[in-house]
Amino acid sequence: MIQGSELTFLGDWQNFYMIMGTAAATLTGLMFVVTTLIAGIDTHVSTLNAGVSAFNTPIVIHFCSVLVLAGICSVLVLAGIFSAPWQSLSSVSLLLGVLSLGMVTYMTLVLRRMLHVPNYQSTLEDWSWYLALPLLAHIALIFAAWMLTKNPSLALYIVGAAMILLLLAGIRNAWDMVTFLAVERSHSANQNRNKNMEVQGAGKTGRSKKRQASKGF
Repeated sequence: MIQGSELTFLGDWQNFYMIMGTAAATLTGLMFVVTTLIAGIDTHVSTLNAGVSAFNTPIVIHFCSVLVLAGICSVLVLAGIFSAPWQSLSSVSLLLGVLSLGMVTYMTLVLRRMLHVPNYQSTLEDWSWYLALPLLAHIALIFAAWMLTKNPSLALYIVGAAMILLLLAGIRNAWDMVTFLAVERSHSANQNRNKNMEVQGAGKTGRSKKRQASKGF
């Protein structure tokens, strides 16, 4: 069973976990709305898919990782309260370590995807917010998983800081995605409007030439 002293460390953080989990779940839902802005952008499907995989999907994954982290820690608290068969903090340490290692592996995939987005060169700002900071947060979580059984108080502060970093990076990246898609959507709409005007102008010119030819005849 979880010892009382161990449960106290997690119990002090339960409200924080609830707030972070609620925020992450809400922001994840909003990302589905953001994705609808892709409709109407005039570009190749392969380019859109590459951009979504490299920039949009990781935002959702980071929000979900915060939600899972909040769930793991909150469930551990409930397990201690109801005398569930959790032996010690080693259980949550193992789950935290597996999750963090999985996310570090996923970030290597994001790196590869960012390098292969067609017709787009990622900037230093992109590398910092979409890759470096989330990767730093997940590496910190690996360290926290290792420290959890040795120094739970310090480990939980590291977990909290990593969750905040992931959430802030996700919010910033979501805003970046919204503004980028809005500008691209407006640009595509202007291009389509200009094309329609050119087609209409060409049609009027053609009809005018036909009338002139018929009069000359």
